[in-house]
Amino acid sequence: MNVSKRWTNTILGAGLAVTLLSGCGLQPGGGTDKPGNSIVVGMSDSILAADPASGYDPGSWLLFNNVFQSLLSFPRGGATPQPEAAKYCAFENGNRTYRCTLRDGLAFSNGNSLTSEDVKYSFDRAIRINDPAGPAPLLSTIAEITTPDAETVVFELKVPDATFPNKIASGAGSIVDHSEYPADSLRKDGKAVGSGPYTLNSLDKSKAVFSVNSGYRGTARVKNSGITLDFFGGDQKKLASALEKGDIDVAYRGLSARDISQLEASTSAADSGINVVEGTSAEVQHLVFNMKDPVVGRLPVRKAIAYLLNRDALVSEVYHSTATPLYSIIPAGITAHNTAFFDMYGGDPQPAKAEQVLRTAGITGKVRLTLWSTPSRYGPATDDEFRAIAKQLNASGLIDAEVKSLPFDQYEKRIAAGELGVYVKGWVPDYPDPDNFTQPFFGKDNVLQNGYVNNDITDRIIPDTAAHAERGTTENSFGELQDDVAEDLPILPLWQGK
Repeated sequence: MNVSKRWTNTILGAGLAVTLLSGCGLQPGGGTDKPGNSIVVGMSDSILAADPASGYDPGSWLLFNNVFQSLLSFPRGGATPQPEAAKYCAFENGNRTYRCTLRDGLAFSNGNSLTSEDVKYSFDRAIRINDPAGPAPLLSTIAEITTPDAETVVFELKVPDATFPNKIASGAGSIVDHSEYPADSLRKDGKAVGSGPYTLNSLDKSKAVFSVNSGYRGTARVKNSGITLDFFGGDQKKLASALEKGDIDVAYRGLSARDISQLEASTSAADSGINVVEGTSAEVQHLVFNMKDPVVGRLPVRKAIAYLLNRDALVSEVYHSTATPLYSIIPAGITAHNTAFFDMYGGDPQPAKAEQVLRTAGITGKVRLTLWSTPSRYGPATDDEFRAIAKQLNASGLIDAEVKSLPFDQYEKRIAAGELGVYVKGWVPDYPDPDNFTQPFFGKDNVLQNGYVNNDITDRIIPDTAAHAERGTTENSFGELQDDVAEDLPILPLWQGK
């Protein structure tokens, strides 16, 4: 959800995987058309990396998708990748070979030509570096890349992967100049050289400044003279104040739900020139259970929690309806979404069923557990959300839950060490496909790190669905996967953002 001062031809456009600064006054067509004013965008996130071989956070991908080009990109409001640096791409050999032909006249902002050598170099480099915070896992199906000529790049895949175009249309597909980036290590100077619609002029802890790249050749048309991206370090009040004072033109990612709700309800918002723009989103948040934990490692305990959770109250009281209840691991609006958790555990709290499942398992006393939060990553409202969940659980008389918070770095280390029993994980998808809500969570080396093992999901369903180019044909398989997860309860979906 974005909030902005009213500007002519100034709308912050957001894709599912990443918001484009180029949505601020960009139209399809390529090149520059009567640039307008420079625009200031405020956000609570920071940019953790300027090198596309690292950085797997919204701020970094915001930079990648504006400074660099990918072979494909997602059109505004669309979920099907379209040619960007490429003028044509297509599968061959039953979705095991993917061939792209580049546009004519592509060049980096330093004047160097962009050729198939740079494309191959960019992918090989990201895979070789394999940075822990980088996109290499998205490129794991690549077996070999060849360049028959300067305009052609061919990807040979290890297995049929119909989702491959989606993956390379994301920040993971960013193309760098082979003469500017070391082959085996990350660039350390904080600078970035790409061929996207903007050039990065400067980047520090407080802001990033972008100017229009006059040599850009792609599908977007710039209608502004540049962007300044101000970081507010998670300070939601400061971000809201900057918007109200007119210090920023657009507030993206970081306004509290309460601030957004008040702006929407305010009769003076129109007079002040502030406009609240609500769109769809596939950002999700889950409660994650450590399957090896002595308490929540027991399925009856997890089922009792599922029966007691009141998502409607949660999104109303904590998020002021800036989110919607989520009842499956694949959100609404994405192919194959179902309501497996609603069907299995209902939408309203059912304390009688929670008690029955506990007593049947021989659990007679109160279940004591700790809910772990990390507001430094998922926002200050995360603590409020978890306190609300604990209150719901405790009101049943069956559970005694408390809430504790950790800084993100400690939080991740303790999850990896298996020390946290119940914790939060949020997800902003890399691409709008059910695969991106399942494989990263339940495939090998998944991001949950909760010890959940389901060989039928990893060995059959995920590989089989990846082979189908027509994604509608995967609905039954993904439906089976969602039902299996709802039954096993390694995670409990909470909400889907707006």
